[in-house]
Amino acid sequence: MPTEIGTSRLKSTAAAGKLFMVATPIGNLEDITLRAIRTLKEADLIACEDTRRTQALLERYAIHTNVISYHEHNEMTRGPELVLLMEEGSRIALVSDAGMPVVSDPGYRLVRLAIRHGITIEPVPGPSALITSLSAAGLPLDRFQFLAFLPSKRMARQKALRGLADSAETLVFYEAPHRIVEMLEDVLKVLGDRPLVIAREVTKIHEEFIRGLTSEVIKKLKAKRVKGEITAIVGPPDREAQKAAAAAALKSVRRDVDRLMRRQGVSEREALKLLARSSGISKSELYRRLQAEKAVRGDE
Repeated sequence: MPTEIGTSRLKSTAAAGKLFMVATPIGNLEDITLRAIRTLKEADLIACEDTRRTQALLERYAIHTNVISYHEHNEMTRGPELVLLMEEGSRIALVSDAGMPVVSDPGYRLVRLAIRHGITIEPVPGPSALITSLSAAGLPLDRFQFLAFLPSKRMARQKALRGLADSAETLVFYEAPHRIVEMLEDVLKVLGDRPLVIAREVTKIHEEFIRGLTSEVIKKLKAKRVKGEITAIVGPPDREAQKAAAAAALKSVRRDVDRLMRRQGVSEREALKLLARSSGISKSELYRRLQAEKAVRGDE
């Protein structure tokens, strides 16, 4: 049951204390490891985000260790208190509501503080929404970026996405169900129509993977009521497909160059630069096609 540090009766031994980073199930309670169960049973105290959620897990596995709250609203004060206990010999297990502590969850400050005070950090690996979702995505994972939650405001979100526009890596985000469509519309606008996988409620009863191009996934999500925890996995751009699509849309280089020259008052050379930037086709290839069009039409 929940305890307060000042009134808890914790073990105090001559041995050095330790901080255990314990992964907990992200949905299915059977996903906890044998090592995690043993660590939680042997710990002097379990620090957790929500004592009620953690207590449900502890009851399932007959773990009677005292728990104490440690979350983003109290970590500045609770962290030093926990470090003091570990300096006196206590073995403390840190857990989040689901998955691995610190990964888009509180705990970073406690780990840094413990390291500064010479306390041993021992990770106890297990479930992670990030890795679990990636394993079933079917997208390239030789290189990927995990960016957690994008800004909730549209302008800030689009700005963050523009900073990723040139990335050739798979991009991974967490998002709330009520914002997922709006977020994906910004992905489509800024990054283009890339391969996308939505992993929803992973390891839970209503687990679902929605795959397709970004535009296709948006349509699927709009046709249903989206609930639960979501991981959005955006594949790298298919450069060759983008170029082919741009080439098909670019029926006449001469026409588009002339239009840019008229509208923006630029030279033919500058118009070719602008067209290359917007189409993804190299300037030299556009110049070659322009000259071929001129030759066919008999232009000088």
